[in-house]
Amino acid sequence: MADKYDVIVLGSGPGGYVAAIRCAQLGLKTAIVERENLGGICLNWGCIPTKALLRSAEIFHYMQHAQDYGLKAKEIEADLEAVVKRSRGVAKQLNQGVTHLMKKNKIAVHMGEGTMTGPTSMTVKGDKGEEKLEAKHVIVATGARARDLPFAKADGKRVWTYRHAMTPQEMPKKLLVIGSGAIGIEFASFYNDMGAEVTVVEMLDRIVPVEDKDVSTFLEKSLTKQGMTIMTGAGVEDLKVGASGVKAKIKAKDGKTSDTEFSHVIVAVGIQPNTENVGLEKLAEMDRGFIQIDPYGRTKTKGLWAIGDCTPGPWLAHKASHEGVTAAEAIAQELGNKDVHPHPLDRNNIPGCTYCHPQIASVGMTEAKAKEAGHEVKVGNFPFIGNGKAIALGEAEGFIKTVFDAKTGELLGAHMIGAEVTELIQGYTVGKTLETTEAELMQTVFPHPTLSEMMHESVLGAYGRALHI
Repeated sequence: MADKYDVIVLGSGPGGYVAAIRCAQLGLKTAIVERENLGGICLNWGCIPTKALLRSAEIFHYMQHAQDYGLKAKEIEADLEAVVKRSRGVAKQLNQGVTHLMKKNKIAVHMGEGTMTGPTSMTVKGDKGEEKLEAKHVIVATGARARDLPFAKADGKRVWTYRHAMTPQEMPKKLLVIGSGAIGIEFASFYNDMGAEVTVVEMLDRIVPVEDKDVSTFLEKSLTKQGMTIMTGAGVEDLKVGASGVKAKIKAKDGKTSDTEFSHVIVAVGIQPNTENVGLEKLAEMDRGFIQIDPYGRTKTKGLWAIGDCTPGPWLAHKASHEGVTAAEAIAQELGNKDVHPHPLDRNNIPGCTYCHPQIASVGMTEAKAKEAGHEVKVGNFPFIGNGKAIALGEAEGFIKTVFDAKTGELLGAHMIGAEVTELIQGYTVGKTLETTEAELMQTVFPHPTLSEMMHESVLGAYGRALHI
């Protein structure tokens, strides 16, 4: 006999577990199904443990430059094994935290491989054998995984995905990173700071191509200055893996090819949704494996919902969590709860962050996209070198750029590169969500001395009123 619930969530990443918690808060009998670790990729193998690695690399970088702060430090060295151990400890702590949240919210946890047997039913194969589950609604939150190259499958020894790069058996001496999105650039930054010789190959004409062009240009100059080799408009055509390294055939921007030896390769060429072998083929509309949904998470089949990385992008943990709350509230409303009023997701207000050195953060349209959309724009740009707190921190590299509609004053986008900008971007995200114009931002009092003052100056700069440059 099947266990029956109001809602079953398939997958426990930052979309799935948040959706389950919100369902439980709304009084729905809820279950979650997970085949590996509660918290999914983000908590166990992605967002959080990578930031632990990057924090260690950041501190190592500062230790090596102690003299810049009037300090002396001798015999500085990195212990890669200890750095990785700390990262795994952070992941374990958060995994235990999610386990606690499931108990606190009385959510039934079924560990095993879930397969849909109908729009709102599934079987779970795990340590307890095969369980049958039924619900009024099912939320699919199965996430995604790293995409392999067609000519080279990651082996965990010489060719790595992000999972292998997080628990390396040895320190790369000469590292090739294929792809310059957030994952590729973050690992390039980490291993470069830890002492590896790093080459990044990007097939498009600039790195971090989803970002504003000015950010891409600035980052390339910064990473090159740090010692990285950046190849844009280039491609890796073949990898030959040997016992002691990898020979990569790289076609450069000028069309010339070369064979270069590397000790290790990280493949960061995108993701592939985990939607095959789940029983979804006849239940949901797919596009390249991604489940098509409406702004509330509904699929074409009544009672079946989807959120997170198994749906169209952007593929970000915070986007998945927001979708999870939206879907949970829409389900509760369908089940008769008149006190919830779900709001559809506005993809223009989803911030993006890349935790390389220097950091990148953005929200909304780039300058080019705004112009393509027909906007006449006003653009403000304020450099870190003009900010007292940035100079005091020894972090005078970077800028903040804002893009406004010239006719209405609407904030169309904001783009940042520099120290701690991933903590600053939410100010602009709140502003966009509240449909703030330049007038409110100009009239806001920003504390001094802070990095956030640059946000104010960038807005003023768009209208010819910057004070400190």
